[in-house]
Amino acid sequence: MPWPVKFFQTQRGNHPVKEFITKQEIAVQSKINSRINLLVNYGPFLKPPYIKKLQDKLYELRTSGKMAVRIFYTMKNNKYYLLHAFKKKSNKTPAKEIQIALDRLEEVI
Repeated sequence: MPWPVKFFQTQRGNHPVKEFITKQEIAVQSKINSRINLLVNYGPFLKPPYIKKLQDKLYELRTSGKMAVRIFYTMKNNKYYLLHAFKKKSNKTPAKEIQIALDRLEEVI
């Protein structure tokens, strides 16, 4: 059974994660899309190193390699919502990136 994945939409109608993905190089886009497909196919059964739980109701979908990308997501009503994406440049996830995801999480819930 595929798990539905939705892109968070701002009040202005923008899709920040979708826009982030389209701005990346083709190889990075491909890797991100393969991770999203894993989420679609395995949903809650997907385990590390592909995902990591950050807080209650907030998870990250992880890509690694030459460029590490993180996509924060949540689940509501058996649907996954991709909230925020960024390029990870250090070992620790910046607090401002988490805060953006938490703000969007409040809008979804």
